[in-house]
Amino acid sequence: MPAIAIPLSLLGLVPLVLFAFGAVGHNPDSAERMLVALIDYAALILAFAGGVHWGLALLPEALRPNLRFGAGVLPLIVAWVALILAQMVSPSVALVVLIAGYLATVLAEHRASQRLMTPPRYVWIRWGFTFVAMVMMVMVLVLRGVGQTIVL
Repeated sequence: MPAIAIPLSLLGLVPLVLFAFGAVGHNPDSAERMLVALIDYAALILAFAGGVHWGLALLPEALRPNLRFGAGVLPLIVAWVALILAQMVSPSVALVVLIAGYLATVLAEHRASQRLMTPPRYVWIRWGFTFVAMVMMVMVLVLRGVGQTIVL
């Protein structure tokens, strides 16, 4: 795993954290826009995580490539469903779907790592990223659910 992966992953968390805190800000109009940005960005990152498995499945030495292709598509489908739900049902439902998608993806990656199908260092990065992403999304769900805001 290249050393650049860790700082890039940390950098990838910056928009997620900023959007999450903005989504619980005191200005309702800005908070709504930040909530949409949070959902959109979280969906993009989830879809990106699935793309990693497509790349691993394309390797000549890939184990169970057909399964890997399927596993690579699932996060994209979950992200797409969340985007649709955000528009047609509610942003809260979309966040719940994204949280479930993040958790399912990292658990599947963890299991793949135990079977030597995913690099162990990659899984540790994904666990860290997933933990922060899920904490941010849960924070938004809870604070918006109880009507609380954060003033920075």
